[in-house]
Amino acid sequence: MRITKHGHACVRLEHDGTVLVVDPGVFTGADVLVGADAVLITHEHADHVHPDHLRGSEAPVWTIAAVERRLREEAPEVAARVTVVRPGDRLDVAGLAVEVVGEKHAVIHPDYDRFDNSGYLVEAGGSDGRSVYHPGDALTPPPRPVDVLLAPVSAPWLKVSEAVDFVREVGAPVALGIHDRVYSDVGLDMVATHMANLLPDGLAFERREPGQDL
Repeated sequence: MRITKHGHACVRLEHDGTVLVVDPGVFTGADVLVGADAVLITHEHADHVHPDHLRGSEAPVWTIAAVERRLREEAPEVAARVTVVRPGDRLDVAGLAVEVVGEKHAVIHPDYDRFDNSGYLVEAGGSDGRSVYHPGDALTPPPRPVDVLLAPVSAPWLKVSEAVDFVREVGAPVALGIHDRVYSDVGLDMVATHMANLLPDGLAFERREPGQDL
């Protein structure tokens, strides 16, 4: 599986001719959807879904009900190709096995209402293949071990200690930093240093610039 980091929380997964894009938001270029066979969206915030990007693609979209409602209001032509998913669903998305994980966004502040959020565990190649987990804006672990964790590293709802502990808890051999637009390069270097200092042997943290492959 080819995993390409794009702006902020967006990744592009390619396997055996299939292209799956997760969370193409406002900090991601619209070109990430060129050739996409399917799109997964974790939640309704603009840094994870941008209706104008989706208008420029004909790819079907899988997402939670809150996102479908937003698209129905802002981009009804996109909403017409949305499949609504629920926590625990197991899906076949363009030939890739996808499991829907978790239901709520991490707490930004107790005075805010909680948003819905579901992550996606994507598996390719069957029992001998590879698995990738994108949690969206939450620290909900996947239900089983994964090969690659797409690990949020900066957000109003996240401390560095929580980011490190989440990577430890999931225990994926490789964690690729995502959700990184909030920090400067200096801040992201600090995160990488903390990860290097605090992760146990056997777990690697990787940082990539937009457009770079893992």
